[in-house]
Amino acid sequence: MRRILLADADAFYVAVARAVDPDGAGKAPLLIVGGSRESRGVVCSASYETRKFGVRSAMPIARALRLCPDALCVPVPFKECIKKSGEIRAALQRYTPVVEGASIDEWYLDLTGTEGIYHHEPLNATAHRIRDGLREATGLTLSIGGGTNKLIAKMAVDRAKPGRGGDGVLIVAPGSEQEFLRSCTLADIPLVGPKFQARLAAHGLVTVADALRYDLETLGTWLSKREAHWLWNRIHGTDSADVFHRTMNRGISRDETFSKDLKEDEEIARELLRLVTRAAADMRGDGLTARTVAVRLRDWDFKTRGAQRTLPEPVVSDRVILRVAHELLTKLRNGRRVPARLVGVRLSGLKPVVAVDQLEIPTTGEETERDRGLARAIDRVRGKFGPKSILPGGLS
Repeated sequence: MRRILLADADAFYVAVARAVDPDGAGKAPLLIVGGSRESRGVVCSASYETRKFGVRSAMPIARALRLCPDALCVPVPFKECIKKSGEIRAALQRYTPVVEGASIDEWYLDLTGTEGIYHHEPLNATAHRIRDGLREATGLTLSIGGGTNKLIAKMAVDRAKPGRGGDGVLIVAPGSEQEFLRSCTLADIPLVGPKFQARLAAHGLVTVADALRYDLETLGTWLSKREAHWLWNRIHGTDSADVFHRTMNRGISRDETFSKDLKEDEEIARELLRLVTRAAADMRGDGLTARTVAVRLRDWDFKTRGAQRTLPEPVVSDRVILRVAHELLTKLRNGRRVPARLVGVRLSGLKPVVAVDQLEIPTTGEETERDRGLARAIDRVRGKFGPKSILPGGLS
C-alpha cells in the first residue's frame, strides 16, 4: 500500500516576506505580496486575513486594494523565497529518501516502506511529526495531505490548509477514497479550471457525486474521449504517477508591469532587452547556463500569452538569448497586436557551467566563443563599476 504525502508551505510568499521585513511586512496582518500600491502588477500571494476581503492570487493589485484598501503591498522577495524553499526541501529529506519538488512551495514525499522506521505509527501521526519538525527547522508552517496516491494527497492538502478551515494535516485512509471524493466538488480536482467547470455544469455536473452517477460512455457523449477518460480516473481516485526524487526545475524570471500600456513593438522590445540583460547577468553570476528561453506577454485586457524555445545546447550570452527572445516576442505580437501591460522573460533548463571562468560548454551554431568572451568581459566591467556601467545600445 503506497503512503504518499504532499507538504505545502502555508502562504509561502507572505511568510517569507514577513521574515525578511519583520518590522514592516512582519507586523502587517493585511498583506499583499506582488508589488507596490502604485504598480499595475498582480497579486502573487495574500495573507489569510486579506483573503477574507476577497483578495486572491493573480488578481490585479489595483482591484485587490479596492477590496482591502488598508493592506500593505510589498514586492516578491524572490531570492529569499528560493533560499527558503531549499531549506524546506533539505529538512524534508530527513524524513524520507524520496522527495519530489512540485513547485517552489510544494513537495511530494513517498513514505512507502518506511513503516518500520516510524514504529508502525499511523500516517497521520507521522505527518504531524514532520509538520512540527519543519516548523522548528525553518520557522514556517506547512499543511500536509496524504493518501495512497498523489491525486488524493493533493486534494487532501487543500482541505487541510488553515484558509479552508483545516488544522494542518489531513490523511485519507486506504479504502476511504470514495467517501472523501464524494465530499468534493469537481472544482477541487487539480486542473479542472473555470472553463472546464462551466462545461461540466452545463450537464448538471458540479460535485464529484454528480459525475459518479454516470458511466464512462455517457461522459464520453459530453466530452472528448481523452477528457472523459481523464475525468473518470480522477473522480474514482485513480492516479498511478510515481513520486520522483528530483529537484524543482528552477528558472530565472524577470518581468515588468508598465505604468502605462505600451502600444508600439519598439517600446516593448526595449523593455524586453532590459529584462534579458538582467536575467542573463544573474544567470552567469550564479555560474549557470540555460537551454530554454521563454517570453510572456500580458495584454491590456489581462489575457496572458507565452512562447518558448529550447536550444540544442546551453547558452550564456546576451546576444543569443536576446535574439531568441525577440523572435518569440515577434511571434506573440504578430498573433495579437494590442497594447501590452506586462512583458517577461524566463530562462530555464539551467545547469552549472563546468568551469565558470572559461565557460567550458560546447560551441554551437547558436553561440560562439566570441559571444562568451564578450559576456565575461561585460560581467567583469559591471562587477567593478556597477550594473549600469555598461549597457546594450538600445538602453544607453
